[in-house]
Amino acid sequence: MKYLLWILLLFAAAAALTVVSHNPAYVLLVYPPYRIELSFTLFVVLSTLAFISGYGLVRLMIAAFQLPEHVRKFRLERAQTKARELLGDALNAFFEGHYAAAEKASARAMELGDTSALHPIIAARSAHELREYEKRDIYLSAAEGKTAGDSTMRLMAAAKFMLDQRNPHAALNTLQELRDGGVKGHPGALSLELKAYQQAGNWDEVLNVLDQLEKRGAIDVTAAAQLRQQSWLENIRRQDSLAELSDCLKKIPSDFKRRGKIAAAAARALIRHGGGLPAQQLLSDSLNAQWDSELVALYGDCQSGDGDAQIEQAEKWLKQHKDDAGLLLALGKLCLHRKLWGKAQNYLEASISVSPSHAAYTALGRLADQTGKPDEAFKHYRRAMEPVNRE
Repeated sequence: MKYLLWILLLFAAAAALTVVSHNPAYVLLVYPPYRIELSFTLFVVLSTLAFISGYGLVRLMIAAFQLPEHVRKFRLERAQTKARELLGDALNAFFEGHYAAAEKASARAMELGDTSALHPIIAARSAHELREYEKRDIYLSAAEGKTAGDSTMRLMAAAKFMLDQRNPHAALNTLQELRDGGVKGHPGALSLELKAYQQAGNWDEVLNVLDQLEKRGAIDVTAAAQLRQQSWLENIRRQDSLAELSDCLKKIPSDFKRRGKIAAAAARALIRHGGGLPAQQLLSDSLNAQWDSELVALYGDCQSGDGDAQIEQAEKWLKQHKDDAGLLLALGKLCLHRKLWGKAQNYLEASISVSPSHAAYTALGRLADQTGKPDEAFKHYRRAMEPVNRE
């Protein structure tokens, strides 16, 4: 179509030129004392050439004035292209573990004038992996004053650096700055906050952050359960009195409290602080929910007011778990506390026959001591100190 228009235009020009060439008109230009007479055809040709020349000269002058701007844009585009290439190189090197190469690529992009916060962050993280902390901080400061998203990235990187250096309080201060900036409930920031509270030993806050992460589906269910169990265990161990321990146990959900590890830790802590009766109740609830041979052995260490009721409860369990070494040990200890020497000896020897243990030999030694048999007690204490053969 374009070629057809050009052909029609050429035919029209030829027709116009033919008509004009046979036109007898002329043009008279007078500028005293000068007088110029031209044919109309020549005047049209000269006018056209003058217009074309003038137009070309103006375009040339405009291009000359715009040349510096074009050069600047060309250089900027070339620098941006190079910076994008360097960003790809830096990311590839970083994730491949070539941190020196990643830092070099990002630093080069920054020298070329790239204003993206990705380059100083990548350079900072690379320097951190290389343990060049001063350079890391310099790169990190270069990411300041960027957009809100870039600020979030910088603060999260700074918090991670502090956690890697085992400085949880500095990491928490950085994350607080992130929250003050309007970033709340960020899953990545919450994960860093969780690690910071773990390092700081603030297990109450660990539980709080775990709840937030679970609401957002930002943590594996199994991992969350393990962390929650660890938090409750640490809280139990930190209590210094029976009152504090009781308050702590009230906060633990019932399903967690019945778990073997938590029940064992809670029972030991209660026994240590003189809470034999609540320890007995806790162990009974846990054992009735799920039997645990190691847990039932602690039942024999609970000193409550009614030892006969304890023995009765343990003997009920024995009907269902006849060959449980832990239960037999617990019964032996309970009978020993009640000075039922014969029953105590029978249960302890039965426990050893099922599975020898240091605790059972120690209990037999105490029994021999209390019944006036020092030689037999010495023998049992010596066996308690020897490695246990469970064959």
